Amino acid sequence: MTEQNTASNLVIDKSANAPINADTNNHHIIIEGLTREGKPFRPSDWVDRTCSSYATFGSNKKLVYSPFLKPVLVNGVRCLEVSMQLKITKPEGFEQLIEFANENNLNILNAAGASISMTT
Repeated sequence: MTEQNTASNLVIDKSANAPINADTNNHHIIIEGLTREGKPFRPSDWVDRTCSSYATFGSNKKLVYSPFLKPVLVNGVRCLEVSMQLKITKPEGFEQLIEFANENNLNILNAAGASISMTT
């Protein structure tokens, strides 16, 4: 089953069985807004808060999200798409996001949409 998010053009293939290693050869990982038990993560605006914490003010004095983080919808759930380039550019920021996901028992998906386990 393939699903496309029209807001971000994100395609998640839920039929993928083989896990893909979360390394910099894959373009992104997804931190789901659901716990591993399937419960919605609170606060519900955690994705926006996280993106805002990595944002900067542009020359037009408006907040600009980091190119490494993007709010997305996957199966109707607000999620955070994390570019694997963040691991190279800001490894401490990448580690902080993975620790956040693990501490809050959030599901992490690889680029193919399969659940993966990541540690820092």
